[in-house]
Amino acid sequence: MLKNKKLGFIGGGNMAEALIKGLVSASFIDAKSIFVAEPSKSKRDVLHAKYKVKVTGDNLELAKKCDILILAVKPQILKAVLRDIRTLVGSDTLVISVAAGVPISIMDGVLRGDSKKKFSVVRTMPNTPALVQEGVTAIASGKHVSKTDVKIAHRIFEAVGRTVDVEEGHLDAVTGLSGSGPAYIFMLIEALSDAGVKMGLSREVANILTIQTVLGSAKLARESGKHPGELKDMVTSPAGTTIAGLHALEEGGLRTTMMNAVEDATLRSRELGYIALTESDNEQ
Repeated sequence: MLKNKKLGFIGGGNMAEALIKGLVSASFIDAKSIFVAEPSKSKRDVLHAKYKVKVTGDNLELAKKCDILILAVKPQILKAVLRDIRTLVGSDTLVISVAAGVPISIMDGVLRGDSKKKFSVVRTMPNTPALVQEGVTAIASGKHVSKTDVKIAHRIFEAVGRTVDVEEGHLDAVTGLSGSGPAYIFMLIEALSDAGVKMGLSREVANILTIQTVLGSAKLARESGKHPGELKDMVTSPAGTTIAGLHALEEGGLRTTMMNAVEDATLRSRELGYIALTESDNEQ
């Protein structure tokens, strides 16, 4: 699917490197067909040395060459990047953004400018476990994106984990759940490890027990096909230790707290999207 395609990354940060690593290691695309535009020479040198991809400091040079452009830059500079390259982006170029909060309509509008050209724009929300090829990416497509381009977008992000299709309006909820979710899990890991230390375990042992328990439980939930509640009941015997611990979690409001965290993060994502829209209107 990516054969004979030239794939360009504008921005060579952590997410771009994760995707490059996944694509090259899975042989989804040859390294010689991957280009990276990155302002930092030291970062360019590292990417070239590790993955044998072609690197440049010039966004325009990259945009001229590539069939697929992945915009891996911070949201606050995304529109400036698009303005710089828009004369070089054709209607047959697939543009994929990993920048949070910037709607497809804004990206399409900046690329279009005063022209009547139609652009194939895809917006994604990956998460940080992509760094170890265990991420999940939600993919939302603009109205001019072909079915083939959607498949290509999925293929690219499957190199670093799983993918799902969503309506763009649901990306804020995706941000609140899976985008911010790793931080919730890391806090849970830290708390469980602290609990182990409180009960007399060494920090090293507590960390190993906690991390492997979380990892194994997630794998069991994914591979068993069982509802999480059913898996929970499998661990819980009458009048046993687990039900005592679950009672404490319920008493502390764990479910409500987790649901509130996702809701608050979702609402904040919407606020940031609104700010992006407002700034775009003010610039016109």
